[in-house]
Amino acid sequence: MMERSPLAGNPWVDHQWAAVAVTVDSKLSAPAGQRQVVHPESGILREIHRGFDVVLQVDECESYYHNLLSPEPRCYVIASRDESAVPLPRLVTLSFDEAHAYLEGEEELFAVPVAPELYRWIEAFVLANYIPEKRRKRNRTHWTGEDDREA
Repeated sequence: MMERSPLAGNPWVDHQWAAVAVTVDSKLSAPAGQRQVVHPESGILREIHRGFDVVLQVDECESYYHNLLSPEPRCYVIASRDESAVPLPRLVTLSFDEAHAYLEGEEELFAVPVAPELYRWIEAFVLANYIPEKRRKRNRTHWTGEDDREA
């Protein structure tokens, strides 16, 4: 759900856009990118963009794992601006690494809290597919190449 709200005190921009929620939709037949206005009132416009699939990848499990362990797990909405400067969501991901890769390009990134249904789903996926690697201490090599025991 994207929200356009008034922005006071800025001489160049009169509103701002934000992603406010990612929800699980039971309407599986909705085409990707379909927009529906759901809440127009007092300058605030809310739109639902339907039809996005969240696909989990085994090679992204470490990113999902760290997202779940963070104080506030996030769902990332990647959007690009259309010709009228309205952000249009293009992708929804639960991987910070994937979201960051898009952020380095021209895409816009919005972070929203993870819905409980998504949280349980990603948690089950991570538990089934990810084993954290045990951290090991590296052995240091002396920069001069001499044995440390002689010093």
